[in-house]
Formats: sequence, structure tokens, C-alpha cells
Amino acid sequence: MSHGWPRYDLYVITDPVIGRGRPHAEIARAALEGGADAVQLRDKSSNAHNLCRAALEIQPLARRYGAVFLVNDRVDVAMVTGADGAHVGQEDLPAREARRLLPRPRVLGVSAGTVEEARRAQKEGADYIGVGPVFSTGTKPDAGEPIGLETLAAIVSAVTIPVVAIGGIDADNVAGIFRSGASGAAVVTTVVSAEDMAAAARALKRRIAEVRRAAS
Repeated sequence: MSHGWPRYDLYVITDPVIGRGRPHAEIARAALEGGADAVQLRDKSSNAHNLCRAALEIQPLARRYGAVFLVNDRVDVAMVTGADGAHVGQEDLPAREARRLLPRPRVLGVSAGTVEEARRAQKEGADYIGVGPVFSTGTKPDAGEPIGLETLAAIVSAVTIPVVAIGGIDADNVAGIFRSGASGAAVVTTVVSAEDMAAAARALKRRIAEVRRAAS
């Protein structure tokens, strides 16, 4: 990934509960087949042992597809499994400490919901900011009120690193995400809950490509 930033156009987050019990590696494989540019392993209820097993399955798949592979929350799991990086939230390991453990070219993503949080994350070493929830979502009950496209655009303007939007994104509203200047759309339900996850990813990726073409 030495050619500047990885691409984040379509960023899929694994979730076996929303994925009808399908394992992380199966979700990741389908997302990658459908054209996902980034995949994040996220499982708050799993122990380190099981997360490592899943990460070790997903990591070579992501490499084969030329996608970036990140582990949510668990910087230790990202380190020992050779993942491309990790994503931490505001309540997880502080960005500065995560950066110290994950020197570049490893990728560090940090969640932010305000301009202030985004600026601080950039200053502390984030490579990209995850911003949301942009629209209302049922995936994370604790996600809080949607921040909307205006706040998303304000955060994009406040930092110089890529911003990946998350929260309630689907083919109908994804255009607004990119019009607001975001570098990527992170989704769970739109892809992971689908019967055919690869087809769902492909359809969303096609829509993102259309939006990007129209913008340029």
C-alpha cells in the first residue's frame, strides 16, 4: 500500500448476527468478490482466540483481492495476525497509543462524530476517520443520533485525511455521502444481511462508481 492511501470506496464490516450466522470469513469473501475495497472484522462479543482465527482466514483473501483488511478495536489481534491495520472508536484504545503500537505502513482508522474529535484523531496519527452514524441505523444501538450530511461535510473539510462515512448507508442515499466529500461508504446491513452478499456488494459498488463518475 505504498502508493498513497488505500481505496475505501466500498468498506464492508463483518457481523455474524446480521449475517444470519454466517462466519466472518464467509462474509468477507463475499464482500471481496463483490468488489469491496476494504473489509473490517468486527465482533464485540468474540474472544481474542476466535478473532485471531477469523483474521488469519480473512487476511490472505483481502491480499488476493488487493483490498485493505482492518480489525475493529483489537490492535493486538491486528498486530499478531498481520492485518493491514486496526480501527478504534472513541471508547477504545486512544488513537495515540494505537498509533504507537501500529507504526505505518499499518493503517489506523479512528471513529469521530464531531469536527473536534476528527481533528484530534488526525493529530494523534489516524490514517482515516470513520464518521457516523450519518443516517439512522439499527446496527449499533448505542450509535446515537444521526449526524447528517452537513456535519459529515464539515468533518471532511476539517481534516486532510480520508473520511469514511458509516450508518444507514444504502444504494438510495450513498450519492449524498460522496457529494459531501467522503472517500468511502462503510456498510454492514446493506451487504451482510443480504441473501447473496456478493451481489449486494457488487450492486452498491456499481452505484458508487456511477456517483463518482457523475461527480468528476
